[in-house]
Amino acid sequence: MSEQRTEAWHFATQAIRTGHQHTPEGEHSEPIFPTSSFVFASAAEAAARFSGDEPGNIYARFTNPTVRNFEQRLAALEGGESCVATASGMAAILASCMGLLMNGDHIVSSRSVFGTTTILFNKYLSRFGIDTSFVELSDIGAWERVIRPQTRMLFLETPSNPLTEMADIRLLADLAHDNNCLLVVDNCFCTPALQRPLSLGADIVIHSATKYLDGQGRCIGGAVVGNAQQVGEEVFGVLRTAGPTMSPFNAWVFLKGLETLELRMQAHSRNAQQLAEWLERHPKVARVHYPGLASHPQHALVNRQQQAAGGILSFEVGGGQPAAWSVIDATRMLSITANLGDTKTTITHPATTTHGRLTPDQQAAAGIGQGLLRLAVGLEAIEDIQADLAQGLDGL
Repeated sequence: MSEQRTEAWHFATQAIRTGHQHTPEGEHSEPIFPTSSFVFASAAEAAARFSGDEPGNIYARFTNPTVRNFEQRLAALEGGESCVATASGMAAILASCMGLLMNGDHIVSSRSVFGTTTILFNKYLSRFGIDTSFVELSDIGAWERVIRPQTRMLFLETPSNPLTEMADIRLLADLAHDNNCLLVVDNCFCTPALQRPLSLGADIVIHSATKYLDGQGRCIGGAVVGNAQQVGEEVFGVLRTAGPTMSPFNAWVFLKGLETLELRMQAHSRNAQQLAEWLERHPKVARVHYPGLASHPQHALVNRQQQAAGGILSFEVGGGQPAAWSVIDATRMLSITANLGDTKTTITHPATTTHGRLTPDQQAAAGIGQGLLRLAVGLEAIEDIQADLAQGLDGL
């Protein structure tokens, strides 16, 4: 018996059933294949596999049944034709750029992307003749003004990290295609449980599977989802040749994470909404950034583009870095870590962690102030999260 992707299935069913090819052992849970290579029935079969004339496993750097199961399931959830799993989220971005761009090409990127993504574009891709311009995420006119004849890719995260700014994916997709560009959307914060960029016109979706796809902070991994040519051939070719490969064990962990993804994302969103409303009322909080709040500049876009507002929020306190660090250090339950997407609520100071490698000018341009704190709201009781934060806020 095999369980194939069925278009009629709902999201929750696809997240549990897609891609599992039962072995002769008749296992109910997806197996892990921790092997570096695969044997062939004959020399002719080996030749056919290597030439591409016959599908099948060859070498675990680029063909592994457990990894393939994860790829098929995530592709189904995102509504894509192909998925390539990678060793990390940053490896997914790098593999996409290497597979789809060349010397002389130009990227237009949101200014509000993960700090390491900015460094990848500015410091490393520039060495290979790929130039990047950075623009305000939500300003469609700014995107349009910097597009050149050499522009091949528009890149963004929505909502952004850490200010939860949003971009209209459909508008940017139209702009990209009118200018012969690809629209690449990092969907790490929402996952396909809350947002499906491909259905809104995007060409490529990027994931750090490390975050919500896992959901319990156990493994590092990434993924690229798109069509059979751009992802299934071009990006896959980079993986096959350069080898930023996801391990079978990590793929199995992510498979298990996908089974509860929809439930978790709705629960994260409920907790984050309640916490954002509480923070907005707190006298020591200057501003809260969360798409679920009516005060958010793109609040109306949430209802058009997402199923819920997500589990990430940030807020500002007066007093700069000393005050922000004081709030963090006063907590006793929250995890002081820059990772996100965990069942455990995490808190961090972006200016000195996730965006600490940016210059002061780059931080200022991205809106990363010294009094800004980011929360990845977990699945603990909301009353306990509030009580822990109150220890630091009430003392300011």
